[in-house]
Amino acid sequence: MSITIPDLVRVRARHPEAVAEAAARRTRRPLVGDSGRLMIVAADHPARGALGVGDRRLAMANRADLLERLCIALSRPGVDGVLATADILDDLLLLGALENKVVMGSMNRGGLAGAVFEMDDRFTGHRAEDMARLNFDAGKLLLRIDYDDPGSLTTLESTARAIDDMAAHRLPVFVEPFISRRVEGTVRNDLTAEAVTRSIAIASGLGGTSAYTWLKLPVTSDPDDMAAVLETSTLPAVLLGGEVGRDQEGAYERWRKALRLPTVQGLVVGRSLLYPAEGSVETAVDTAVGLL
Repeated sequence: MSITIPDLVRVRARHPEAVAEAAARRTRRPLVGDSGRLMIVAADHPARGALGVGDRRLAMANRADLLERLCIALSRPGVDGVLATADILDDLLLLGALENKVVMGSMNRGGLAGAVFEMDDRFTGHRAEDMARLNFDAGKLLLRIDYDDPGSLTTLESTARAIDDMAAHRLPVFVEPFISRRVEGTVRNDLTAEAVTRSIAIASGLGGTSAYTWLKLPVTSDPDDMAAVLETSTLPAVLLGGEVGRDQEGAYERWRKALRLPTVQGLVVGRSLLYPAEGSVETAVDTAVGLL
């Protein structure tokens, strides 16, 4: 990073307008470039209080370290952009790290990890109007549906209105749907083929138009089911990376197989690239880009 943390703090304290100025002069690019593929690095986990990586409970709590890892990832060939919350994107704007990159704002982070209200995932992040004002390129929202939780209906309704707001600004919105349930007090996402199929069908029909809707989807628990699962919708989709695992090579192979399917347009991956179980950020990112 050419700007240090003290520099960032000084600018934030004395010249807060610098964030909007940096956003206004940022050079933009199309969402999908010449390759026809998308490689987005995700860093919106901290705002949900999800700071752990593997057995390191506070790995993402060091902002200087996180920003350095993000800047490295964004500098690698084939990386198209970043998904993050306002605080991180503001830092990256001030660092000049978002030139010619896709900038995706994270919209709902109210369902804090481990909280009793985790499933009440309210929209506490970027609004459509914020992303339009800052010349951002897309938004992302998480949609977890628990059939045993009446509050999921409110989540569905607020998600539909957010999709409408994004479409009104002609901004793509990446919807990440799950069928979820609590198991001994912990929220678990169902990755079976039937559950992912059902989540795709529900998410695809939300809002007054699907013209600007993309899907952000997990690879099912049995990767061989993905072809049938993705027949549920014609919406373009990207694959999400998920948790850091020891079998990173196995994850790469699952992504590689799913990337051959016609609706899959790319990857949105976070912790497994920024904090790889083995090797450097550069190596992890370059390997993921190579899958595309």
